[in-house]
Amino acid sequence: MYRVIGGKVNADVSQLRGLRRFFCNVTAPEVSASNSYMHSNGNKVENQSANGIQQYDIAIVGGGMVGMALACSLASSALTKKLSVAIIDDNPALTSGGWISKEEPPDPRVSTITPASISFLKNIGAWKYVEKQRHAYFDKMQVWDYTGLGYTRYNARDANKEVLGCVVENKVLQRSLSLCIQEKDFQKTVLPSRLASMALQSSMSSTEMDSQLAKLELADGSNVVAKLVVGADGGRSRVRELAGFSSSGRKYPQNAIICTVEHSLPNYCAWQRFLPAGPIALLPVGENFSNIVWTMSPKETSECKAMSEDDFVKAVNHALDNGFGPHPQSNSSIDKIFSSFKSDSVSLNESFEVPPKAVKLASERMVFPLSLVHTDTYAKSRVVLIGDAAHTVHPLAGQGVNLGFGDASVLSKVISDGTAVGIDIGQLSLLRKYEAERKPANFMMATILDGVQKAYSFDLGPFNAVRAAAFHGAQYISPLKKNIILYASGEQRLPFFSWN
Repeated sequence: MYRVIGGKVNADVSQLRGLRRFFCNVTAPEVSASNSYMHSNGNKVENQSANGIQQYDIAIVGGGMVGMALACSLASSALTKKLSVAIIDDNPALTSGGWISKEEPPDPRVSTITPASISFLKNIGAWKYVEKQRHAYFDKMQVWDYTGLGYTRYNARDANKEVLGCVVENKVLQRSLSLCIQEKDFQKTVLPSRLASMALQSSMSSTEMDSQLAKLELADGSNVVAKLVVGADGGRSRVRELAGFSSSGRKYPQNAIICTVEHSLPNYCAWQRFLPAGPIALLPVGENFSNIVWTMSPKETSECKAMSEDDFVKAVNHALDNGFGPHPQSNSSIDKIFSSFKSDSVSLNESFEVPPKAVKLASERMVFPLSLVHTDTYAKSRVVLIGDAAHTVHPLAGQGVNLGFGDASVLSKVISDGTAVGIDIGQLSLLRKYEAERKPANFMMATILDGVQKAYSFDLGPFNAVRAAAFHGAQYISPLKKNIILYASGEQRLPFFSWN
């Protein structure tokens, strides 16, 4: 028998008295007509207690791509669509609605969406909005390094796939998720404010409503209570800080400079070259535009940002062509060693290509620092972390938002499963099921990306040879290439190698 957790909010008089005793020190503002929180269909929310404190089953702090994806996923399940959900974020984009016009300049902030994430976004109803706006699928990828030794090409057909991924501007993803939320028929409320403080109450009496709620005070002075608080508020998570989650990690001695460039012809391939200071990637974003993600030292990023537009475009083309070193040669000694492996990969027959030339800069240049952060736990009683609030990784493989979508998908299912059997959705034992599934997968990906970053921190002959051997192994050994593609696409949970 299904048990709808949202029904608990309509507590009886004795429960409301308990709630009032607990929050007797809170002076809650009166909810006037001008300050009422509205559903997207314009109906006033009826889930407030007698003293004006808003009550919800779930409070999602952070209305970015991952937080909004979780809300859409909850609204897509018959078991969770009746839960009352608050999205706490003061970003005006959450309520702006509308489409991204092709006439709008490209956003330099983009995400590489894996096939697994595309499937998730389709299932929750958001991908249909992405497809009506600017985006670019790619079915090929070329990766090489500046020494001229390491080189690999990937083709979606190497793993019997149609595409390797899709590059989407963040503003397109955000708007698509907002449109998806608006069409959903569930109890959703956007609270345009920021989290100021949070009180997580220890369990008192099982009959007291106090033990079933977390209290959140917002920057606008209002207060809300919820059975579960989801921290989806990014790498500088306020939820993580207030709830006392410990984490480990380090700052990389690198920054990334991002921008969008224009070509004379469309680009349908993803390109990545490893340079002495870090990788540079050229990613198609639709029409004749590509996105640049260039990792280098903080000093170099400052210099690149200060360049004239023409000089910067020349630097990009130089870095993606023969700058810093020669093109890979197909008759190298390492090639001869690996060419003895029998391979039926499609990409093996594709020769090295020089990426398309950028003709002009099409967006501003933005710089951001890089770091590796992973929280020791993802869940506490009444609180759970998803996305960058729980983990941040190096951007060299474009996996950040995909890990977040994986979190949202699993957490939504865990909440649905708990709701189906009547378990309190803020109960730690339930939330640990989410942590048990996502933490090892996220940690593995973070470790692999960190290892690749470290491997390219040295420019020595022996290291160069080992790196080149790894590149060529992926190029010539078909099962290895297929496993890499499936793992990077999110369709294989762990990078276990299977020879088939």
